[in-house]
Order: sequence, then C-alpha cells, then structure tokens
Amino acid sequence: MKFAVCGEALFDVFETGRTATGLSLDARIGGSPFNVAVGLARLGQPAALVTALSRGFLGERLAQALEEEGVDTRLIQRLDAPATLSLVGLDANGVPSYAFYGDQGADRLLDESVLQAWPQDVACVHVGSYATVMGATALTQRAIVEKARGTSLISYDPNVRLNVQPNREVWRAHVDWMLPRTHLLKISDEDLHLLFPGEEPAAFAQRALQSGVALVVVTRGAQGASAWTAQRQVDTARVVVDVVDTVGAGDTFQAALLTWLAEHDGLSSSALNVMTSERIQRALSFATQAAAITCSRRGADLPRRGELPG
Repeated sequence: MKFAVCGEALFDVFETGRTATGLSLDARIGGSPFNVAVGLARLGQPAALVTALSRGFLGERLAQALEEEGVDTRLIQRLDAPATLSLVGLDANGVPSYAFYGDQGADRLLDESVLQAWPQDVACVHVGSYATVMGATALTQRAIVEKARGTSLISYDPNVRLNVQPNREVWRAHVDWMLPRTHLLKISDEDLHLLFPGEEPAAFAQRALQSGVALVVVTRGAQGASAWTAQRQVDTARVVVDVVDTVGAGDTFQAALLTWLAEHDGLSSSALNVMTSERIQRALSFATQAAAITCSRRGADLPRRGELPG
C-alpha cells in the first residue's frame, strides 16, 4: 500500500431546486480525506482510507463507493453511529459554504485499535480536515502520525472547517503540533488567512520550513499556487476553466500533487529537500490542471489519470 489517507467520509448534500413543499436535494459522497483517497486511486495510486463508517445505509453506500473506486478498505472501522451530512450551498461564483450535521458521527470515533493492523508498506500518510481536531479520531490520527513519521512521508492539509470546530485556537494548536512532524504541507490561502490573519504566505512558509517541513505549498484558487523549500520559491500560473463549482478542488490538487511525487520518486523528505525549481513547477502544474478539471464538474468528481498529461 503506497498511501494511507486518514479522515472523514460523509455525504455532501446539494440543493437542486425548490418544490411545492420544500427543496430537492442531491446527496454526493465526499469528505476531504475520502476525496483524496478516491483521487489517488483514480490516478493509479494504491491508496487506503483510514476512517470509521456507519453501519447504516449511508455508511454502506460510502463503503460501496470505495470498493468501486479501488480504494483499500482494510483500515476502516464500522460503527453503530450516524454518517455525517454536509449541506452545501453555492454562491454565484460556484464557491461552496457548508453546514455540517455530524455530532457523534462515525467518522469522529475512529479508535487506536486500527494501529494493530497497520501495514508495513505505507510510503505516505496523509491527514487533514476536521477529523484532525474532533473526537477520538483526532487522538488516533496523532498516534498514527507518531507511529509512521519515521518510516513514511507525512502529508498534511489543515482544510479548516470552522462550522465543525469553531475554535480557531484548536486548529492553530494542531497546526503547531503537526509542523515538526510534517514533510509535505499544503494549505489554501483562505485557510491561512482564517488561522493566521495578516501573516503573509511567504512568512508562514518560512516558519513551517524552520519547524522541519520540507515542502510547503499554498494554493490560491483560480490564481494558481506557490511552493517553498529551504532553497527556493516557485509559483505556478492559473488554469482558465469554466467553473461549475469548486467542491473538491483542493482535494484534487492534493491527490494529484502526491501522485506526481509518487511517479517521480519524490515520496521522501530527502527527495523533497532537493527538488529543483523545474521539478516543483512541473508538480504544481500537474496538480493545478487536475484541480481545474474538478472545477469544471458538479461536486467532487475527480479526474482519472488518462485525463492528465503523462
């Protein structure tokens, strides 16, 4: 198994119109780590999702989707707890806002027994989003990071959701805990501004690098992305696309960035430390193109490997 992606799996529920007695809703499988795991599998990378799923019909649908996408499910716990629902509203530009219904949800209740079955061949552990700061899952993820960081690349995307955990200090404390344990950090400029108002991306990147991160990537939505190592900074330009919505764009970028690194012998801190500007540019371009494809579709419909350049 090359990738172990840790975190939530849920349903994104979109309003599709008004009816005589209410609203029509369209429920799509999702969750940031779920999307990253599916994105990796679609891009040809062996990936497992590390989470807990409900035993109810919603959990069954999530498990079925993982199986159909080729995501390894051996590290999933099944619980008598509800699945999380995320109601998604879109503004005129297709930018989503979220309302979460997940108190005592299964994806917050992953326990440390998952470590008893932890594979020996995990090249990269990716963590992120609200499961890093909620419930038993947050503690289990910390145990996973501590166990794996000596032998696996640790990838981290905070993917802040203040409507799940509104206390910014909890998020900041977790970022501070993760920085010395993270090799690859990806954060959106929106999340950066939420957590550290007034701190410029370059200043944050330098702080992360000084903490031990090898590669820092800040995504800027339609404006592209920037990356820093101890030796250099690289920027990539925007990709023009007709946007349907941006749901799953950041997850697509993450999966594609990890895929590019996997395809080019980059899944180690030593490899990240010596990346040239040209290699960083190619990696960012690949990830940006992948994210643009997702933005051209409704919901988190991530691309497959054949849709991207070789």
